[in-house]
Amino acid sequence: MDGDSFSIKTADYRGSTSVSICDQELIGKTVTDGNLQVHISQEFFFGEIVGRNEALHLIKSCSIINLAGERAVSLAIENKMGAREAIREIEGVPFLMIYKFTR
Repeated sequence: MDGDSFSIKTADYRGSTSVSICDQELIGKTVTDGNLQVHISQEFFFGEIVGRNEALHLIKSCSIINLAGERAVSLAIENKMGAREAIREIEGVPFLMIYKFTR
């Protein structure tokens, strides 16, 4: 895949499906902000590599979404699945968590 590929990992969590999506090249990177350190681990973010369309489908269909990286976060924002105000940036890497509540 090219520069438009994402690393994803899905998991079942309490009757919902959660997905973690990051820009593929971030796997294994650690970013720090003061005492906060985030490791973008293979265990959390890697299950398979997918393209933009599949990543967007997962963002739209899953209840819990963890996103890391410029492309992954932008994909959610551009498709109105998250708010810019909710983005946390650490060492230039944007992170966004989305929880969808249904009745």
